[in-house]
Amino acid sequence: MIIERAYAHLDADSREEERWPWSVPCVRGLLADGLRFTAPVTFLVGENGSGKSTLVEALAEGFGLDPYGGSHDWQYASHRPKSALGERIRFDAAPRGRRMLGSWAARKGFFLRAETALDALDREGFAPHAVSHGEGFLAAFRDKFLHPGLYVMDEPEAALSFASCLELIGHLNELVKNGAQVICATHSPLLTALPGADIVEVGEHGMRRVAWSELALVDHWRRYLADPRSYLRHVLD
Repeated sequence: MIIERAYAHLDADSREEERWPWSVPCVRGLLADGLRFTAPVTFLVGENGSGKSTLVEALAEGFGLDPYGGSHDWQYASHRPKSALGERIRFDAAPRGRRMLGSWAARKGFFLRAETALDALDREGFAPHAVSHGEGFLAAFRDKFLHPGLYVMDEPEAALSFASCLELIGHLNELVKNGAQVICATHSPLLTALPGADIVEVGEHGMRRVAWSELALVDHWRRYLADPRSYLRHVLD
């Protein structure tokens, strides 16, 4: 573990609380209570628009990773400014992470966002365009996700097949065995089934920890696979 808690504060006299992103329930939860990390892998799950991508991008920015995506070696190479939330994110270090959080030069990690991942890898001298989209993702996991550090991901399953998602689970497991910490926003019931992972569900309620078997996305997939017509009739009829 590298970080134990993330939090943010607004100035006492700030009038920003009703504006985005401060109006997003999970961000309000971050302001009120912070987000504790209790396992080496944390999955953030929720519907589109719930704020999970906003949250993971800000966590990456707060750690010093480029919001466009990429490794610690390419901080702000895209010249994208930090988000308002990313500027205010702070961390409480875990014992093993104190040196890393105490020095910008010591911070190691990678921010992978689905829509910019291949461009970010190409920028760093990796050549993912020589293979398929999904193969490029997996090659990045093999070649870039190796060392202790903070690895933040936004929907990495977007380019992956069922089998490739299973391979990614194996990569994540090896990564944390080597001393890394992973924070991942996802819609995947496959990824969230990683044993020992912490799952935080975000939505109108803010943030809450949920067991895999109790996730709404797991329930919906089970029911859809058992009887697709029960869902499709609402779309097709």
